[in-house]
Amino acid sequence: MPGLEIGLYDVLDQPQMESHPTAADVYEEHIRGAQEAEQMGYKYYFSIEHQTSNVSFLSAPNIYLTALARATSAMRFGVMIYQLPFHHPIRLAEEVAMLDHLSQGRIEFGAGIGVTLHEFMRWNVPFDRRREISEEAIDIILQAWTRDSVNFDGEFFKFDEVLTSPKPYQQPHPPVWFGCHSAASFEYAARNNFHVAQNIDVDPVIADKFTTWRDLWRQQGHPAPMPRTFLTRHVHVAETDAKAREQAEPHLATAAHPEAVPAGKGRDIIAGTRIGYGPGGMRGDDPGTPERVELRRTFRERAHSYDFWVDNGIALVGSPETVARQLQEQHDLIGHDIFCARHQFGYMDPTEARNSIRLFAEEVMPAFT
Repeated sequence: MPGLEIGLYDVLDQPQMESHPTAADVYEEHIRGAQEAEQMGYKYYFSIEHQTSNVSFLSAPNIYLTALARATSAMRFGVMIYQLPFHHPIRLAEEVAMLDHLSQGRIEFGAGIGVTLHEFMRWNVPFDRRREISEEAIDIILQAWTRDSVNFDGEFFKFDEVLTSPKPYQQPHPPVWFGCHSAASFEYAARNNFHVAQNIDVDPVIADKFTTWRDLWRQQGHPAPMPRTFLTRHVHVAETDAKAREQAEPHLATAAHPEAVPAGKGRDIIAGTRIGYGPGGMRGDDPGTPERVELRRTFRERAHSYDFWVDNGIALVGSPETVARQLQEQHDLIGHDIFCARHQFGYMDPTEARNSIRLFAEEVMPAFT
């Protein structure tokens, strides 16, 4: 399929940390997995940053990505996304630029505002101002990459003639991606000529949002080419459809399969703290925008129903032939440019996840390259 590049989405989450003696063992295993994926033909490697969270333990992403850069040679990589309100923008700009040199121009810069209330509460970062903080941060980062000095007088950041170095290896700078869910984020990305990324919404919703973003981008009068679109999904491939479902279902519809989570595990660490997940739980109690209402519905439905995952394209599960067909149908609907497969999720047996990575590379990817 012309126009679709494929990568690996690799999350260092709570089950990963629980199953190894030390964090060092987790890092080594995932870097080794990235090397193997590169040899199999995966073109991209992305992970995700969270702070004080069991969703991802990649709390210092640039340190990990530096090790990854030196362990690989061709794969493009990055964080999708950096949670910008948790970063000093000058420091982040310099670190990413240095990473760009250490990898000889393979870094992709994924930016976003963050979505989880309790992380902001713990850091005393104003959740309801995260968009404004993030937009100031991006302005500063782009200045640091493209100008001799940074001068900025904002509400959250103020800099006077900061001389940043190095400038990025890629010119004028690494590709900038913006993680988008809300209408405001898609409008912002279109206005600023940024690539856009998605990971949560059901397929028809993403298709509509990407179409709207493309229309908004055209209205801005930017010169060609149009920025690209990124989608990540859970993927599990096994020798047969039945085997793939048997292996994947308990780790997708977790509320319907509590036996798949070892006793005493799950969300107990965060839920047992004084702050917990914040007012209203992990998704909050504020009705918010229509997009947030839809996201709550998606999280609620997928916790209880394996069929919801598969029927809505949130997970691609089956034999190589089935997953290839699912991916083709998804691309026909959404028209995304980069697809990243998350093979290791929940408490799935790592051997089964590695077999999925291999089958996907050997029997699914060739149809799309």
